[in-house]
Amino acid sequence: MDHILDIPALILVLAALFGWLNHRFLGLPMTVGLVVIALVTSMGLLAIDALFPHLGIGDSVRNLMSSIDFRATLMEGMLSFLLFAGAMHVDLDELLNRKWTVLTLASAGVLLATAINAAGFWFFANWLGFAVPVMTALVFGALIAPTDPVAVLAVLKRLKVPPQLEATIKGESLFNDGVAVVLFSVLATIAFGSDPVTLQSGVQLFLVEALGGAVLGFFAGTIAFYALRSLDDYVLEVIITLALVTGAYSIALQFHLSGPIAMVIAGLIIGNKGVRYAMSDVTKQHLNKFWELLDEILNAALFILIGFEVMVVQFNQNLILLSLIAIPLVLFSRWVSVGVPISIASLRDPFTRGTVPILTWAGLRGGISVALVLSLPDTDARSVLLTVCYAVVVFSVIVQGITVERVIRKFLPNKLL
Repeated sequence: MDHILDIPALILVLAALFGWLNHRFLGLPMTVGLVVIALVTSMGLLAIDALFPHLGIGDSVRNLMSSIDFRATLMEGMLSFLLFAGAMHVDLDELLNRKWTVLTLASAGVLLATAINAAGFWFFANWLGFAVPVMTALVFGALIAPTDPVAVLAVLKRLKVPPQLEATIKGESLFNDGVAVVLFSVLATIAFGSDPVTLQSGVQLFLVEALGGAVLGFFAGTIAFYALRSLDDYVLEVIITLALVTGAYSIALQFHLSGPIAMVIAGLIIGNKGVRYAMSDVTKQHLNKFWELLDEILNAALFILIGFEVMVVQFNQNLILLSLIAIPLVLFSRWVSVGVPISIASLRDPFTRGTVPILTWAGLRGGISVALVLSLPDTDARSVLLTVCYAVVVFSVIVQGITVERVIRKFLPNKLL
């Protein structure tokens, strides 16, 4: 790949081809279908490489995948657009009505899931002969704890769910992502950093990143809102929203603030206050269509990359067994971390009763977890974490993504659907 457009061109060609194959023959949800076809293609290439090693197909594909910095591509580029587009379509009034439930799920829920995942992973990994320190296990717990808003929102687009439940699922997935990324960065610094980190400095780092990101998103979104309200030119207004996303996210990266949280706050402001009070009907139509299209294109590219990432994952008998154990472990941690907050919230909000199975199964893992594990130093521990994380993500996107609609219909009364 000698030219800057070669890799984007290849990904878009594959997304178009795999999307057509899925639409024509499989009929799966777009994101699920892309992952399935990319995964099957990867397995086919590995099989051909095993039968005809002299062709060098496996090495060529692995070199290509290694040349793509998945972490930087997602965490420093695509994620800003995806989170902003997702937050734009969240009903702020419904979200505020469920603010305590969402905040509890996105804070205490993430901490609880991290602890359960870490404890279980540490026990089973060492039982199977992997020398995994406690801090490394905590890093795994943090990177696998958040539900991926990209995967969750992609699934919700095709489902008809009550506004209350939709606001809870969307709000939690958007905010717990930001909280978990900050928690991961703190724990990864402690586990793999060269400088010692105290409890006080770790908490301070967490608060600065999280609160700093929220403040940045609020002010950037507010400035963009007044700029949008001062004119009526849909082309320029679309450019203003693009400037908001790229500019605010760049500032967050520069000053080590939480870019994901900033994007969520800014997206909520523009998608609610901005749409209501700062745009004409023509601008609303063009702006929504633009961000919807951009969201779909980036989603397709992201899930193609997830499917092909199997080419750089290592497998052996014990790693496969550990991965198979990790899947129910992560689901159990999700069930507990959702069940405790929801049990408390149900005392004030009767609607939340009976939603634990739905929130548990709708908590999909996705590209963010893969990107976080790839950001770790290249050690034996990272290889273990990457394989286990990838297995959990693939199961989540394919199995949970396909069956989540059935779970929602089973556990919600028909009158609410």
